[in-house]
Amino acid sequence: MTDTSNLAAKMDVDEAAIDEGLYSRQLYVLGHEAMKKMAASNVLIVGLQGLGAEIAKNVCLAGVKSVTLYDPEPVTIQDLSTQYFLRESDVGQSRAEATLPRLAELNAYVPVRLLKGLTGQEISVELIQGFQAIVLCGVSYAKQLEINDWTHANGVHFIAAETRGLFGSAFTDFGPKFTCVDPTGEQPLSGIIASIDKDKDGLVTCLDETRHGLEDGDFVTFTEVQGMEELNGCKPRKVVVRGPYTFEIGDTSNLGDYTRGGIFTQVKMPKIIEFKSLRESLTSPEFFMTDFAKFDRPATLHAGFQALSRFKSQFGRLPRPRNAEDAASLVTLAKKIDADADEKTVTALAYQATGDLAPVAAVIGGFVAQEVLKACSAKFHPMVQHLYFDSLESLPSTTPTEQDCQPIGSRYDGQIAVFGKAFQDKIANHRQFLVGSGAIGCEMLKNWSMMGLATGPDAMIHVTDLDTIEKSNLNRQFLFRAKDLGKFKSEVAAAAVAEMNPALKGHILCKQEPVGQGTESVFDDAFFASIDGVTNALDNVAARLYMDQRCILYEKPLLESGTMGTKGNMQVVIPHLTESYASSQDPPEKQTLSCTVKNFPNAITHTIEWSRQEFDAMFVKPVESVNQYLSEPNYLENSLKYSGQQHDHVEQIVSYLVTNKPLTFEECIVWARLQFEEKFSNAIKQLLRSLPKDSLTSTGQPFWSGPKRAPDPLVFNSNDFTHLSFIIAAANLHAFNYGLRGETDPAIFKKVADSVIVPEFSPKSGVKIQVNENEPVAQSTSDPDDISGLVKQLPSPSSLAGYRLTPVEFEKDDDTNHHIDFITAASNLRAMNYNIPIADRHSTKQIAGKIIPAIATTTALIVGLVCLELYKIIDGKNKLEEYKNGFINLALPFFGFSEPIAAKKNKYGTTEWTLWDRFEFKNDPTLKEFIAWFKSTHNLEISMVSQGVSMLWSSFVGKKKSDERLPMKFSKLVEHVSKKPIPPHTTHLLVEIMASDEDDEDVEVPFIIVRI
Repeated sequence: MTDTSNLAAKMDVDEAAIDEGLYSRQLYVLGHEAMKKMAASNVLIVGLQGLGAEIAKNVCLAGVKSVTLYDPEPVTIQDLSTQYFLRESDVGQSRAEATLPRLAELNAYVPVRLLKGLTGQEISVELIQGFQAIVLCGVSYAKQLEINDWTHANGVHFIAAETRGLFGSAFTDFGPKFTCVDPTGEQPLSGIIASIDKDKDGLVTCLDETRHGLEDGDFVTFTEVQGMEELNGCKPRKVVVRGPYTFEIGDTSNLGDYTRGGIFTQVKMPKIIEFKSLRESLTSPEFFMTDFAKFDRPATLHAGFQALSRFKSQFGRLPRPRNAEDAASLVTLAKKIDADADEKTVTALAYQATGDLAPVAAVIGGFVAQEVLKACSAKFHPMVQHLYFDSLESLPSTTPTEQDCQPIGSRYDGQIAVFGKAFQDKIANHRQFLVGSGAIGCEMLKNWSMMGLATGPDAMIHVTDLDTIEKSNLNRQFLFRAKDLGKFKSEVAAAAVAEMNPALKGHILCKQEPVGQGTESVFDDAFFASIDGVTNALDNVAARLYMDQRCILYEKPLLESGTMGTKGNMQVVIPHLTESYASSQDPPEKQTLSCTVKNFPNAITHTIEWSRQEFDAMFVKPVESVNQYLSEPNYLENSLKYSGQQHDHVEQIVSYLVTNKPLTFEECIVWARLQFEEKFSNAIKQLLRSLPKDSLTSTGQPFWSGPKRAPDPLVFNSNDFTHLSFIIAAANLHAFNYGLRGETDPAIFKKVADSVIVPEFSPKSGVKIQVNENEPVAQSTSDPDDISGLVKQLPSPSSLAGYRLTPVEFEKDDDTNHHIDFITAASNLRAMNYNIPIADRHSTKQIAGKIIPAIATTTALIVGLVCLELYKIIDGKNKLEEYKNGFINLALPFFGFSEPIAAKKNKYGTTEWTLWDRFEFKNDPTLKEFIAWFKSTHNLEISMVSQGVSMLWSSFVGKKKSDERLPMKFSKLVEHVSKKPIPPHTTHLLVEIMASDEDDEDVEVPFIIVRI
């Protein structure tokens, strides 16, 4: 055998630049610093069954320096229950060797290496030298203790984990003194100061626009304080919170007198965590709670998992599935370790000890992989120190027999050991509709393929996603490879999981249709009748709300989930039981006031928002107006009739089509240079002319104070990188509008920009500045003759037949298209105007592109939790307390589970109803029959009937209309009122009514379906 003890030491130590195209979404979670530390870490993973593979997959995607695998044991058919990198043809090979080539494909930047060993040879201290982090999966406690004694003494990070059926455990030891540099990963808070007291407490009061959000024990420093200047850039001061807008920073009595201004910024302080060794932890454990409703469970499982290890060394095997004799032996062993261990829980652990479930491997594997990244990067708070997890609620209501749980030599034996063969058949016949096959969708399909979902003769998985694969997807959407760029996500994902489990071949139907009203002919009644449930894997709220409505209409269970960075949530929607997704919604995002963006920015987010608006105002909207002028007859008359800014509108078309229409690229550079002058010099001079720096408010306070920062005009300097970046990006985008070839050589731009003769600034008089949101926006008052003079300059559309400009379509992920370059340069120039700290391109891209930060670990864990709920849906559970909604934050770390909220009960008369109830009419009734039915059956008077946007009838329409409409059948009535034929695929209409009871009180009633 080769000398492997030195393998890690030989690993190359070059620090390559981070590939922002690949790691974009993850960088917004971890940051460059943490990722650089990870890129210097060599990780060893021991044990390559499902759990080890899941951890290795997530760590490879995240981008450490190298991953080394150790597992010389031969592959068995049972390993295929969860190990998705193995195939049936690998049976008999060493697990690590069979896994390595497929794992190595995930990330070209992460070499995957093999640590060789012989079958039956356990890992030993000699083999683990030179790694920064070591993960042991499913290794005996005796071996864990031996390895951990060495790692604890030698400053190597240690994690041990295992999964047994619906149970999982993990232990971390990052050494006696581990420094965590950022325990939460949240952005540092900052805020504008109104006053600071000069006394022993140093009370700081913030402007009452926003709460400061600080907590006792946080640290802050200051900038831009006037008077009490000693605070600017001071050493971090500890905070005592006094109220939502006030906090104390300690003695300020020996500092200068505060006059005005100032910004506080939170300082993240490193935290030192003292880990105990495993040897010490076994006797005095510190538990991390995964479910506060199972408060006593960790102590029992702490004994149970140790007992399992002893059982295995005693009998040479694990307890047999649902075997009472083995369970009794395990209980005896557990009671020796902890006399209070709960017998029922330990028995369940014994019954499931040979179980191996993909969703549990995903939960524990996602969690442990994030702990590996914490060990390597010191970013986020590690778990301290023992985690025990279970999902016993996922067991079928009908307990499987011992006979039903015996292995049958199939890839599903790990699942059969827990649920039984009869339930395995139920899983195989279950039909799901997966909406989206991005990050969540890939993980979902992987778990489903391992579970054997829809592998039955008539079962089918439907997947739809209209997206194609981009480079930034590869970092977390692990079914995709670089060779798949540009292909449809749903097709590549389906092919990848059918290769993992060939029984799925022909059982996945892919579509590239978005879900929405436009595709109701595709996803119609027959389609919904052919599925048992819907799983959302979406990235926007609108589509989630739409699918929620469809699931209510068709009474289908819905599994909903989402992630953002290290946070994730999942929700179960069960017909006639829980509330729906739309029943509760997040508060709306706080909008920045338009006058702040336009004239008074005080944060980089304001200048980025401004530059995003400028992008549209320079390269999109005027170009679209020109094209409309050229293509739509009477465009000017129609638009001038309704537009308040007629003069500006026409002037813009004249500018883009006549006066400033470039014929060469050089003219585009000249245009960009003049735009610079207008936006970053003249506009600021004009603002300061209207509101000079010494202006006072009506109460005599300085106008430019608090959140209003006084700007300064910029003087163009072609040697300043940001100035020239604006010219390069703006000129190239302007050229793109006109189909001219662009240029990137800075020397050309410098030469042309410096030769431009810029007109002197001449101030406009009578300009009204909108100072707050309540003031009217200044409208341009223009002389009609002036406008007609402009219109005369325009060539007639017929003289330019076929000529069109090309508007720019904003695309954030293409680094060659100048879009983010323009927004970064424009935003930073405006920040320089207002003396706001500028932002780099990477941060600007996230804010301007509204990018949701994402990381593979969170996705894997959340999808694991979703699939544990799917078992319950397949079982047909119908009690609220059997289901769980979950929220996790891997940074803290935190797990929170709750029962779903019951569907709200409403009432009319004595009848109770929820959002799941409905009135259904068959055979296309007439309106008269419809109204009469409500009167005779429910004693309700109908005063209005509507469908979609059409009001079909109301009690106050004239007699003639009423007499005409009452005898009509619903389908004819809808066509008559909407003046549009009903699409041929439509089989029903959703109808709404206004109704009142006999006391003339308005009553709410369920929605109404009229079958036509």
